[in-house]
Amino acid sequence: MMRILKFSDSDFKQQFERIEQRADEVPAGIEETVKEIIADVRQRGDDALFELTRRFDHLELTSETIEVSLAEIDAALAAVDEVSLKALELAADRIAAYHAKQKQETWISTDEDDVLLGQMVRPLDRVGIYVPGGKAAYPSSVLMNAVPAKVAGVEEVIMVVPMPGGEINPYVLAAAQIAGVDRIFKVGGAQAVAALAYGTQSIPRVDKITGPGNIYVATAKQLVFGQVDIDMIAGPSEILVINDGSGDAVNIAADLLSQAEHDELASAVLVTSSEIMAHAVQAEVEKQLQQLSREAIARQSIDDYGAVILAQDLDEAIDFSNRIAPEHLELAVENPFAILTKIRHAGAIFMGHHTPEAAGDYLAGPNHTLPTGGTARFFSPLSLDDFVKKSSIISFTEDGLQRLGQEIIHIAELEGLEAHARSVSTRLRES
Repeated sequence: MMRILKFSDSDFKQQFERIEQRADEVPAGIEETVKEIIADVRQRGDDALFELTRRFDHLELTSETIEVSLAEIDAALAAVDEVSLKALELAADRIAAYHAKQKQETWISTDEDDVLLGQMVRPLDRVGIYVPGGKAAYPSSVLMNAVPAKVAGVEEVIMVVPMPGGEINPYVLAAAQIAGVDRIFKVGGAQAVAALAYGTQSIPRVDKITGPGNIYVATAKQLVFGQVDIDMIAGPSEILVINDGSGDAVNIAADLLSQAEHDELASAVLVTSSEIMAHAVQAEVEKQLQQLSREAIARQSIDDYGAVILAQDLDEAIDFSNRIAPEHLELAVENPFAILTKIRHAGAIFMGHHTPEAAGDYLAGPNHTLPTGGTARFFSPLSLDDFVKKSSIISFTEDGLQRLGQEIIHIAELEGLEAHARSVSTRLRES
């Protein structure tokens, strides 16, 4: 049963550190295995990809079959019912509209008559998105990664998705078609990340890799960072619900379980100032667990990393939330806007009793790729900014360099860089 804790408990710090640190260490041997896979793909290209896909996904690939064909895409679209297709299209439209509001334009400043400064914003040329495959069906991940890239103006979006035994998920391919994905390859795991980072005979090298994956995928992304950009190293999912005693325990329990069903390492925590609500949610979680098809996964998550915490008041709950910087933060309170300005760190904030976290996962519009494990203190959700880069623009007239040149020379000489200073002094005319 979900445990009930108090901040005043003598062992509270120890109890909660276990939740916070649940994913701190990569299991022994994984990093070395991933390094070997990356080196193999980098050296042997397609041959390594085919061999690794045969070993891990039991799928025989060739240079002719590694890419999803137009016929396979058409067959997938034909297998998707109209209701599902319309739901995915609505989600894509809302995601596109939200991310379009994040666009930044190139700008030029003419504050000075003799110096022009500015910033040029350009989309990345090619982006790779990783999508989990097999029995898992995550069309929402396709939309959340590909749609913002296309809104940003990325010319080519490459998708990799494992297809164990050749199993093609029609909803994933339908989402890719709706989002405007340009090419799709039937590979996954660390080998797919390596292929995107370095390129092979079949898979082109990309500028950035985004999208979720298992521990091997996350480790591979971390190891190729610098060769390419990545979105973030995402850990297990987490939700923190702040409650003032208002609302319905049934809804709060359902929201907690919406994260617990992700995987055994997911964390679901309620912080409430109401002892009545604490016990009601505890009981309701147990009741709803028994109704879930993924009961075993959700129960282990709740038993190991779930908690109900009793706070003296909302301020204590908010202080705690700001300390742990949750991925998903639900303000299940009577007046969420009254406390919104006190929230400093959270990946996404869900306001009030009618805004379940699942709305953000699928169709509200904001991105569901969020910082985990406390990294919301310094990371932001995936956004349009992830798919553009910026160049500084600098233009001095002759008078501008004459006006500022001596100070440039002085700073260069402070650093002992004579050639830097000379590159300016040779241009200065005698006054």
